[in-house]
Amino acid sequence: MLTATLLLVGVVLVAMCLAERHVTRLPLSPATVYLIVGWAAGEMARPHMSVPPTSPQHADMLVVLTESALLISLFSVGLRLRVPPKVKGWRIAVTLASSAMIATIALATVVAAFLLPELGWAGALLLAGILAPTDPVLASEVQIRTPSDRDSLRVSLTAEGALNDATASPIVMLGLGLCGLVPLGAWGLHWAWHDLIWPIAGGAALGWLFGRLLGVVVHWLLRRGHGLGWDELLYLGIIMLAYGLSRLTETSAFLFVFTAALGPLLRLHTLAEGDTDADQGTRADREALAERLHGFGERCGRLVEVAMVLMLGLALAWIEWRWQAIAFAALLACVLRPLAVYACVPAGTLPAPQRRLVAWFGIRGVGSLFYLAWVIDAAAPPALVRELVNATLPAIALSIVLHGISATPLMAWYRGWRVRQRRATRRAGPRRR
Repeated sequence: MLTATLLLVGVVLVAMCLAERHVTRLPLSPATVYLIVGWAAGEMARPHMSVPPTSPQHADMLVVLTESALLISLFSVGLRLRVPPKVKGWRIAVTLASSAMIATIALATVVAAFLLPELGWAGALLLAGILAPTDPVLASEVQIRTPSDRDSLRVSLTAEGALNDATASPIVMLGLGLCGLVPLGAWGLHWAWHDLIWPIAGGAALGWLFGRLLGVVVHWLLRRGHGLGWDELLYLGIIMLAYGLSRLTETSAFLFVFTAALGPLLRLHTLAEGDTDADQGTRADREALAERLHGFGERCGRLVEVAMVLMLGLALAWIEWRWQAIAFAALLACVLRPLAVYACVPAGTLPAPQRRLVAWFGIRGVGSLFYLAWVIDAAAPPALVRELVNATLPAIALSIVLHGISATPLMAWYRGWRVRQRRATRRAGPRRR
């Protein structure tokens, strides 16, 4: 059976590569294909596996796999986002990853408590926290296209997916505390400092500082003719070092790695612009290194997408399908996320088409898989784990399918809208003068 599963997955991956040009024209994302293949492989393997993939016996491995995948994805996104903080998309992303995420969690908690009463209010909050992160990798159609992309829609969705992987952590820890699995402290003060304030603020600040210092070192080496040709070692080494430092300082590993990725390239970019004595060769070395790291990150992100979605599809073969869980997943994707975005992103902040698309594209993915594995590893009661698995996995799968099907036509319409806006601006320009 393992041989048959490997053959099935291998054939699909090779076929996806060879038929890439045709697949990208279809009204679905590659992640949707991987999900279907993983599900089929799971149905084939299920009769021969006595323990489901989401069993507590596999929790340690699931945490390592999903956390590693998430760190690699976040570093790749950080390298790609060479966007100055003053760009409007960043402000939208911060709003989406903070107030809009909290609003989504509040609405999801209420809906889950009524649709899935077995969870209780603490379990409903835990489920909402698990499903709070959006994914910066799976929705490739709506990500920024190039490192210099300044489109507000693409920047905000890409950065949101990187930021809320970290900002969802305090909510999950609060849910675990209310379930009696971790300490919250008197009046929640332990949680407020150790799970909310210091991990978020410290992770962002220390990660940024680490990235800036690393940028200085890289700049110094390049000026002295060091080619830095082993980009893969540099890429993975930065992730491991940043992760280790985050554990040492007890800060958010996700924010640390993400802001560390922002730091080196922004530092290199700044020095390249301001250093008038640098020759063209050194400038070319800087740009070449940045492009190589970016390219390697893109390939890593693609591997993460394949591995994680196949794993999700595999696990779907073991869940108990209930209409309540499907209804919750549909409400989260189609109602709760849009309501939260409309409530927290003012109408004048973005043009109406961009605001509608931001409200719709809240795809769930690797972050939710990690937090689910984290909860399973926290020795949660088996009944709670079963309910969380049966509600989380369909929500992620439905999000991948809905957003995968809608991404291509909606973004094609959006590109047309952008062209019409630019033409209208050019026509209106002479009249204003």
